[in-house]
Amino acid sequence: MPLPTVSRLFRSALRTQLVPAANVASKPAKHNISAGEQAIAMTALFVSILGPSSWILAHLEDYKKKE
Repeated sequence: MPLPTVSRLFRSALRTQLVPAANVASKPAKHNISAGEQAIAMTALFVSILGPSSWILAHLEDYKKKE
């Protein structure tokens, strides 16, 4: 019966700390980011992720054609 062995391995893996705990600081940020900088960053993020996927979806019929 491999189930008890697997469950023991899973429990032991949960007990061991593979990744050290994050250093969380309760201080305010050192550099404030303005709303304009946030808008530019979000626009760049959306364009870089959604741009290629929207291009592929817009030209899906072209990709389906056998040449």
